[in-house]
Amino acid sequence: MPDLISSAPILLIWAAIGYLLGSIPFGMVLARVMGLGNLREIGSGNIGATNVLRTGSKKAAALTLLLDGGKASVAVLLARAFTPEDAVQLAALAAFIGHCFPVWLRFRGGKGVATFLGVWLAYAWPIGLACCATWLVFAYLKRMSSMAALMMASLSSFWVMALGYPQSILLAMALTLLIFWRHRENISRIRAGTESKIGDKS
Repeated sequence: MPDLISSAPILLIWAAIGYLLGSIPFGMVLARVMGLGNLREIGSGNIGATNVLRTGSKKAAALTLLLDGGKASVAVLLARAFTPEDAVQLAALAAFIGHCFPVWLRFRGGKGVATFLGVWLAYAWPIGLACCATWLVFAYLKRMSSMAALMMASLSSFWVMALGYPQSILLAMALTLLIFWRHRENISRIRAGTESKIGDKS
């Protein structure tokens, strides 16, 4: 790209594109299409893959994980094909916000774990792989998706710097803060020792 900084209209356009892509509630859609019921009435009531798994359908959970990550990746890759770096990062952040606060669901969306991973796998795959590995290690050790997500987010800024992408440190910090905000109730339950484990149906 010859331009290093996008104009305000371009930034607004890519923020809107990112948000609209991110706001597609794949978990809700798949649960209804596959006859799994209303996710709001199942488990935690969340629309993400972890709660979809509580329906008993591993297929639906896997599809939700892939699609929630994929929509963020699409936003990043589309922006990268047409715009400078600032618009790419804005599209990534907007896609994450769209997932967490979708207008279609009265701004009550998911917690953003798959979307977070989708952002990084598309933006810089080494960071994405490092974040995936972090999540897997802590999920295996603690059997808690929420704790794994919090550790993944906490270490993402380290991976950004260690792997040579300092230009995205503000994006990493913003995504981390949003992950912690979306998991604030989980943090309280972790402290109380009442947080559910991966595979629990309640």
